[in-house]
Amino acid sequence: MDYIENIGCFEVVLDPYEGITISRQSVPSNNVEFEQNLINLITVSKNKNRRLIWMTIDIDKSHLIPTAVKHNFEFHTCEKDYVFMVKRLVDDAIIPTAANHTLGVGVVVINEANEILVIKERVSRIGYKLPGGHIDNGELISNAVVRETYEETGVDVEFGSIVSIGHFYPHQFDQSNLYVLCSAKPLSYEINIKDIDEIEDAKWIDVFEFLEDENVFEYNKKIIQAALSKNGFFTQKLEAFKNLDKDYELFFPKQQNI
Repeated sequence: MDYIENIGCFEVVLDPYEGITISRQSVPSNNVEFEQNLINLITVSKNKNRRLIWMTIDIDKSHLIPTAVKHNFEFHTCEKDYVFMVKRLVDDAIIPTAANHTLGVGVVVINEANEILVIKERVSRIGYKLPGGHIDNGELISNAVVRETYEETGVDVEFGSIVSIGHFYPHQFDQSNLYVLCSAKPLSYEINIKDIDEIEDAKWIDVFEFLEDENVFEYNKKIIQAALSKNGFFTQKLEAFKNLDKDYELFFPKQQNI
């Protein structure tokens, strides 16, 4: 369990790397009170040989940001309603890299008639492609497979395996992009596009006809061929993680016994 203490108005948590994190609820709204307590916290933390101070400033307290910057806090990451800032107390303190990639999923769905499910985006000029899209924050890969396929085609699927991973840079927001390609089993067959603003068309087409189409992007063909090989990475549960208080997925080759 993390060590918690109070320094001035701040409740802080000591991490295993001699850094401290200020509880966001203990950050005062009043700028004078904030600065007085921040100066004290910096002094106390240096005397205790701490290495970093981490602080979350909520959007409704954004007027505190210039004061934090004045005392050499730097931006680390942000979300729609807060900014996460950090201050080095020693020159060689290591700051973990901020989130530097986006995650996407593509889905190969082949039915018992050897037909593959494909979609055509309204903004795309490359014809038909695999359904898929962004993996939402905190979303498991297998859940994103089910959600994206349903939103873009109306077809219910069950996650099968990871068949390929692509890495692209630079991508959206000048970050890296990891593109996780998965196979999935169809549980329904009727096309009923939900995301009509993004998707122009969706259909089933013979998989070998699709592979022979010279207009289909070569990368898509490679992904489909990998899915047809049935040699992907499949989910497995481990007994050691049965009481883990977080969502997780583990993927291993099918032939590997764990």
